[in-house]
Amino acid sequence: MTNIDKLHVESSIKDGNKIIERRQQIVDAGVKLFKEKGFHRATTRELAKAAGFSIGTLYEYIRTKEDVLFLVCDNIFNEVTKCLSQFPADNGTITALEEAIRQYYLLIDKMPEEFTIMYQETKSLQKEAMHYILDKELEMVAIFERMLKGCVEAESLTLSDEAIYLAANQIVIQGQSWAFRKWALQKRYTIEQYIKLQTTMFLQGIMKFE
Repeated sequence: MTNIDKLHVESSIKDGNKIIERRQQIVDAGVKLFKEKGFHRATTRELAKAAGFSIGTLYEYIRTKEDVLFLVCDNIFNEVTKCLSQFPADNGTITALEEAIRQYYLLIDKMPEEFTIMYQETKSLQKEAMHYILDKELEMVAIFERMLKGCVEAESLTLSDEAIYLAANQIVIQGQSWAFRKWALQKRYTIEQYIKLQTTMFLQGIMKFE
C-alpha cells in the first residue's frame, strides 16, 4: 500500500495504479482551485470540472473535499521524503548537509502553492487526518535532525541534542518561508541566491556552538 492510499481516503476503484494516476490529477486540480477560490469556497463540482471528471467519477476516488486537501498534504511529504532519501544520515559531512538543504529548498520552489495551502488549510481536516499531517511534518524535521546528528558523530559539528532539534526545525522553516514569501523574495533573489544566503547564515549560526 502506498502513502497515498492511507485509510483516510477510500476509493471504490480496485486498480492501485489508476487510483494513483487519477488522484494526482485531483491533487493538481485541487491546488489550482484552492489557490484561486480558497478551500472553503471551492465546491466538489468545481473540483471535478477542474480535474476533467464528472462528479460521479470524482466520487469514485474521494469521499469529500477534505480528502483532496489531505491528498495535497500527503503528496508534499511523499515528495520531500523522496527528495531527501538520497542523503544518508551517516554521511556526516557539511557538504552533504548543504546539498540536502539545497534540494529541499528547490523542491519547495517547485511546490509553493502546495506548501502554502497545506499550512493555511490543515486546520480544516478531520482530527485524525490533521494529526497524520502534523506527524508527517515532524518526520520531515527528523530527517534533518538525523543528518545533523550524523555531522556531530563525524565531528563535523558540535551541537547538543537540544540545539540539533532546533536547528532541524530552522532548516524546515527557512525553506518553507520561500513558499510563503516568494511573492516578495523573488523580487530580490533567485532561488539559488536565497539558498546560498540562508544556508550560509544557518551554518554560521550553528558553527558558533563549537
